[in-house]
Amino acid sequence: MAIFRRTKSEKSTAQNNAFDEVPPGYKKSKPTVLRACTVTIYLLATIFLILVEIGNINNNPVIRSTYFLKIDLANIIPASVPNAVFINSIAQSIGLHDFYQVGLWNFCEGYNGEGITYCSPTKTLYWFNPVEIILDELLAGASITLPSEVVNVLDLVRLASAWMFSCFLIGTCLSFLCIFVSPLGFSQRPRWQHKAKRIFLRQFPVSILTLAALLFTAVASLIATIMFLIFRDKFSGAADLNIHASLGKPMLAFMWIATGLNLIGFLMQLGTCCGVCCCTGRKRAVRRSQMYEAGREEADNNTEEKTVQEGEGSSATAGESSGSFPAFRRSRRG
Repeated sequence: MAIFRRTKSEKSTAQNNAFDEVPPGYKKSKPTVLRACTVTIYLLATIFLILVEIGNINNNPVIRSTYFLKIDLANIIPASVPNAVFINSIAQSIGLHDFYQVGLWNFCEGYNGEGITYCSPTKTLYWFNPVEIILDELLAGASITLPSEVVNVLDLVRLASAWMFSCFLIGTCLSFLCIFVSPLGFSQRPRWQHKAKRIFLRQFPVSILTLAALLFTAVASLIATIMFLIFRDKFSGAADLNIHASLGKPMLAFMWIATGLNLIGFLMQLGTCCGVCCCTGRKRAVRRSQMYEAGREEADNNTEEKTVQEGEGSSATAGESSGSFPAFRRSRRG
């Protein structure tokens, strides 16, 4: 019985070794291009996410124009109201600024002719509370009534802002980590030679990491887009006040480009993981090997035929030259 088991084990080992052998003529291309491509993808995604992180934190170029939402109060009283220009100037004199910008860490405010005049200190898990900001800036005794729709959604905004802040921060860290880890998902060995242990310990964790980077970035971008779209509609929909609110296009572009890049990187890793687990590609390699061998045999046959023809031609040439030489000698004797 032991002999039978040993023979069966040896047979199984021989079959595995035969399966792992690379067919003649098959050569797997090096994954250098794929590795460079995935590194570039995650490097760009990290750069765009960093731009989202530092947007609106100060008055420097590019940073000051990167914001989620801008609220314009310059003409808070509609022009149809008598003495609207005079009333708007009074609104500035009691503490209101012309505009307010919202970033991930803080808010900035300023006047149309001067630009940004103040940015609040950065704060972890920051959330934009327009009621508190505007009321704190009004002079003593002054008051202003903001749209009730804005006041009613403040609790939801605080919760959504906390999730958005956390997801953006985690997504940035994971995208940065993918720069160094994602190239490990591409191997120089043929797919059918990858053992289950390697798939579980190497390819699968890399795919999970890229999926996590995609999910955190996508969730943060989705929350930011929906939340500030609601803010914009609530502010702009106030009938009694002439408030203009607009989304920051650079900020939206940066975060959704980063999401798209993370999606591309994940799909590359997912395709490699599925190829290793399910589609080994050995049959295709065998077909390519057979085509290579057939072409090689045909080339060898052509070479042999050409060699034979050249040999026959040289023999015929030698025979002709040997037959003409005695005739030349006879002619001299004669």
